[in-house]
Amino acid sequence: MILAHTKQIGEYERKGWWGTKTLLDYFHKHVMEMPEHTALVDPLNRDELTGITPERLSYHDLDDAVQKVAGAFIALGIQKDDILIVQLPNTWELAMLYLATAQVGAIISPIPMQWRLNELRYVARLTEAKAFITIKEFRDTNHEEMGQKLQQLLPGLKHCISLKTIRDWVKGNGNGVDDRVSEQLKPRANDIFTICWTSGTEADPKGCPMSHNNWIFQCQLSIRAADIRKGDVQFTAGPLINMASLGTTFIPWLMLGGTYVLHHPFDPQVFVKQMIQERVNYTLLVPAVANLLAKHPNVDQFDFSSVRSITLGSAPLSLFAMQEFKRRWNIDIGNIWGQNEGTGIVSGPKDVPNIEERVDHLPQFGKAGSTWIEGIESKIVDPTTGQELIDVGEIGELAYKGPNVFPGYYKRPDLTAKAFDKDGFFYTGDLFKIREKNCISFFDRKKDIIIRGGHNISAQEVENILISHPKIIDVAAVGMPDNILGERTCVFVVTQLGETLNLTEVKEFMHNQKVAKYKWPERVELIDAIPRNSTGKILKAPLRERLSVHD
Repeated sequence: MILAHTKQIGEYERKGWWGTKTLLDYFHKHVMEMPEHTALVDPLNRDELTGITPERLSYHDLDDAVQKVAGAFIALGIQKDDILIVQLPNTWELAMLYLATAQVGAIISPIPMQWRLNELRYVARLTEAKAFITIKEFRDTNHEEMGQKLQQLLPGLKHCISLKTIRDWVKGNGNGVDDRVSEQLKPRANDIFTICWTSGTEADPKGCPMSHNNWIFQCQLSIRAADIRKGDVQFTAGPLINMASLGTTFIPWLMLGGTYVLHHPFDPQVFVKQMIQERVNYTLLVPAVANLLAKHPNVDQFDFSSVRSITLGSAPLSLFAMQEFKRRWNIDIGNIWGQNEGTGIVSGPKDVPNIEERVDHLPQFGKAGSTWIEGIESKIVDPTTGQELIDVGEIGELAYKGPNVFPGYYKRPDLTAKAFDKDGFFYTGDLFKIREKNCISFFDRKKDIIIRGGHNISAQEVENILISHPKIIDVAAVGMPDNILGERTCVFVVTQLGETLNLTEVKEFMHNQKVAKYKWPERVELIDAIPRNSTGKILKAPLRERLSVHD
């Protein structure tokens, strides 16, 4: 499935920004060159997550698994460009499925473990998915049963495949993909590799298709800025489902080889143990985790001497944590900003040497007259006038264009038309302040998103669901600061006359609506009226201020 325009493909290929090599080509090269080298490492606590002892796979073992699973897909009738939805925790099988799916020319669409039938139904219907791959049970949810219900709702969803079935295929004597068949199915560099999902002001998730060339160009940014090297041990502490982990660790591992260590859900003790035992060289963290490690009572016992670099993203960075990591372990922390749409900026020590500036300065890739990154163009635009801003101190929306940017939201031309201008710039919805030295700093989100532990929650979606509650007349959702997760959702509620409402009732309602648990409000404030402007838009600044006053 190629979604990029022919004209764009020709331009990027002529300029050398896109090539003919796929991510499978990178992987097969590693298999040939270092078959016995450790490729994948399970979480230490895998037995608690899935009831299976943690495993380690060599490149030879991983390739064998890829070929067997790909062969099983073909036997099921999975064809080129078919879409497979995958909902699995971070285990080696999830990492393997990216390769096995591509091996048959199909497209993997990974989704969060927290999603429930409400979100699954929308995504499966939009993509016309042929298969749903999941675990039988995870924590308090029967995912396999959820998949079977999904099949009843969507007859086009032909297969519900369990993790056990995947493992049986790998352990069995099934045949891999015949070389002739493999060559016919083999994806091209401009074929779509993944469809990840993002949420903004729209109530429904938005699919972000990314090709092999999109990913390869994007990950060169992380590799360069974070000084990731061939053969490194890379470590993911987040779910392997979106840009945060795919773009900063997983794809760089596919490109450079070495060992990929999996972790998640986040457990501080397990995380530290893995960092030390596996001699990790590079990882991405959220600032809250970096702060937690820097302030840990046993911090003097942490041997992070193998770690060369760390990047932090998704929330404002702490200068204290950056300085502590440099002082204790000589680790340079980089600042990273990115989106599932393929936009990305990484500020490493070579880009912004001064640590006190790097905490909030990002190089403006593609700014006219600068030489940060060839191929990317960007500008800061006044959201009201649409005019480009150039003066230091001005604040506007970042518009971004480059070989890493996705071709548009999957099967949503309406959203795509609103997101891109006539010159091909993608409007990120994020506001940045123009800094000196061709730098910018993240200012605020134009889109009304609550980011809880790395998951984007649409305030509008929460509001749209709760407004149907019989006791609620009006509602507004805002993010309240949280030291661990970054933000949690608070809802301000206007109830029917004489009625009251508590958090337990709200959570029960969200549960009955089959909404993913991470979207549930975690605080309820009763209010006489929701503040709005003259056009009826909710004014959320006073609500956030009210939260801070009450706290």
